Amino acid sequence: MKLRNLILAAGATLSATVAFAQDAVVETMDKGDVSFMIFSTVMVLFMIIPGVALFYGGLVRTKNMLSILTQTTMITALVMVIWVFYGYSFAFGGSTSPWWGGTGKLFLAGVTTDSMAATFTDGIVIPEYVFIAFQMTFAAITPALIIGGFAERIKFKAVMIFTLLWVTFAYFPVAHMVWDGAGYIYNLGALDFAGGTVVHINAGVAALVGAIVIGKRKGFGKDMMAPHSMTLTLVGAGILWVGWFGFNTGSNLEANGGAGLALINTFVATAGAILGWAIVEGTIRGKVSLLGAASGMIAGLVAITPAAGSVGPVGAVALGAGTSIVTFFFVTTVKNKLGYDDSLDVFGIHGVGGIIGAIGTGIFTAPSLGGTGGEGYNMIGQTLIQAQAVGITVIWTAVVSFILFKGIDMTIGLRVSEEDEAVGLDLSTHGEAAYHNS
Repeated sequence: MKLRNLILAAGATLSATVAFAQDAVVETMDKGDVSFMIFSTVMVLFMIIPGVALFYGGLVRTKNMLSILTQTTMITALVMVIWVFYGYSFAFGGSTSPWWGGTGKLFLAGVTTDSMAATFTDGIVIPEYVFIAFQMTFAAITPALIIGGFAERIKFKAVMIFTLLWVTFAYFPVAHMVWDGAGYIYNLGALDFAGGTVVHINAGVAALVGAIVIGKRKGFGKDMMAPHSMTLTLVGAGILWVGWFGFNTGSNLEANGGAGLALINTFVATAGAILGWAIVEGTIRGKVSLLGAASGMIAGLVAITPAAGSVGPVGAVALGAGTSIVTFFFVTTVKNKLGYDDSLDVFGIHGVGGIIGAIGTGIFTAPSLGGTGGEGYNMIGQTLIQAQAVGITVIWTAVVSFILFKGIDMTIGLRVSEEDEAVGLDLSTHGEAAYHNS
């Protein structure tokens, strides 16, 4: 009897030990992953300020430079506060709803330094605060991209109100649908590694709607509206490319081979896109411009965003180059024929580039094309799912954006006066000037 009891006790101890070991695997955190994610998060902030700010700032006229810098800075601050108050909960609050995350984590309720967030590998976790901060930078950069569609003519107050409402009713629901385990698009099986739908299509379509609702700039098509500083534009574009490594590799949530794949793809897709734009522009116009190189750079980065973790490097080059060529024709030909004034080609590059990248993800993830789709991968089926995800995102953000722009226009108004637009938003809105003649 004593022997039997000893055996049973030993067995119970062994079972408890195994269970403890299993629990330990479920909650494994590596300091290298944590450091990697903290660095990636800071790199995405670097993309916004000063990346987007300088890229857009260089593209507008001198009299509107500071307005872009101010809008970008204030949008970033506003969205960060909203994200902590309710944005994180609406996107990742633990709800089983396919459309939003619920109210379970309003004001980050229940989140402590001991709270963990899962990664893509079973048993590997990172601190939830780190995950919250990383996703916060994505939420902040998306509305900052939108302002390029209607730069040089919108009221500052309208920008801020639109941002608050748009992230609430467009960004947070789409982020939940695409990236949360309960999300509708996620459960369709759509692939969006780092935000082709959530960030770029979402922002691009909103920018197009805004450009159409607000109308063209005064003197559009008649006055000279060339970028005032291609130097600053390239500096901003270069910062965006550097910061994009945090954007894409950080979306892997772990410092492993998946991050390495996203790293090399972010290099080569962008390089392919720059070359693709230059070849087409040089062939058609006889000259290769710096504006074209910068535009191709951003187009390639947009294209690889949803695909960075699932396509091979050669596929990434093809996806980047192909997207760049299509966006070149869109911003130089299609936009002019349709006649809308998307000031900084947000829809042409982010919207169209995001659509091509998202759908192209379904194609180039195929193992036969060097992707990581695995045995039994259905290229046609996955591509159709990608197209469905694109369609849902386009319709959702287009409807929400139209309602918001119209509502704001009927209340406080969207557009500055003709006099203020002629003077420039720097002086008329902010009482400052970017440059002073000595």
